[in-house]
Amino acid sequence: MREVMDDLVAAVDGGHRAGLVTVVRTFQSAPRPPGASMVVSHTGEAVGSVSGGCIEAAVYELAGEVVAGREPTMQRYGVSDDDAFAVGLTCGGTIDVFVEAVSGETFPQLPAVADAVARGEPVAVATVVSGPGDVGAHLVVGAEHVSGTLGGQRLDDAVADDARGMLEQGMTGVRRYGADGERRMDDLEVFVQSFAPRPRMLVFGAIDFAAALVRVGRFLGYHVTVCDARPVFATPRRFPDADEVVVSWPHDYLAEAEVDERTVVCVLTHDPKFDVPLLEAAVRTPAAYIGVMGSRRTHEDRMARLREQGVSDAELARLSSPLGLDLGGRTPEETAVSIAAEIVAARWGGTGRRLRDIGGPIHRDERGTA
Repeated sequence: MREVMDDLVAAVDGGHRAGLVTVVRTFQSAPRPPGASMVVSHTGEAVGSVSGGCIEAAVYELAGEVVAGREPTMQRYGVSDDDAFAVGLTCGGTIDVFVEAVSGETFPQLPAVADAVARGEPVAVATVVSGPGDVGAHLVVGAEHVSGTLGGQRLDDAVADDARGMLEQGMTGVRRYGADGERRMDDLEVFVQSFAPRPRMLVFGAIDFAAALVRVGRFLGYHVTVCDARPVFATPRRFPDADEVVVSWPHDYLAEAEVDERTVVCVLTHDPKFDVPLLEAAVRTPAAYIGVMGSRRTHEDRMARLREQGVSDAELARLSSPLGLDLGGRTPEETAVSIAAEIVAARWGGTGRRLRDIGGPIHRDERGTA
């Protein structure tokens, strides 16, 4: 819903109904993940995508029917290879989509959700998508507040508790409950969509390669910070795509920065006076990825200096240097793509090899499992 939030809010603020189509569950090689959405306005304009084009026409019609008064509904679309004229996914996967009408009456909490997302505050939206309950009902769950109802207090309490756990891990998916919130039953299904703050990309070194990496990082959905101790280079004008530009010694900034298991750290300075104290601190954070620019000779010298500072071999093994995948690129932009490719592969357990040269499923989950 994040990518179509502005369109939904505009419809609600204008007193209109909009059709919202949301992917709630996927199987095999589905093209879009749970949470991907498409909005159909009261004028018939479509924004967003749930399948990359395979079933958009079908869900567009269904969204129009819901806007016109049809009840919210769940619809499954699967492979259509056996019938060239059937509506389905040519990729061979299967997706469940939930179609509902959104308005000030059906989702009065939407503006508050949009405000929380804009401020970077964690918030989850739970929606009853099937079962004997109030299908289409919403429960909005924040760190310290709950608004709306799914139809009963006990159900609300159970879902709110689970939603907070999912929100903490940035998870989106379907949970099953009994009518009164019993977790041992599966009478009704609730889709919980987490809107966690964007993960952070910390780029150290205000150089041309950093400018290209900032653009790619923003494209991938990161909150990107550029940090350099040299004020003449670390300026917003040189990095207009960065969320923030910080003038500070890198290790001092890292000591105060928020670093979690989703954070990626890219060190592009390749200067020992910056690198060594910064990396000594970085390997002791929970960051998901620590990439370091420099030649192999530079990195060998860097490793020796870090060992002298007491950094262990296990900690040094966390460093990716030279950073990036072997794409053969030369320009800052090509290098940025190489770095981004390694970050994506590290997140999802990818091999970095050409897909045509390997077998098995294409997509993996958060644990790198196919």
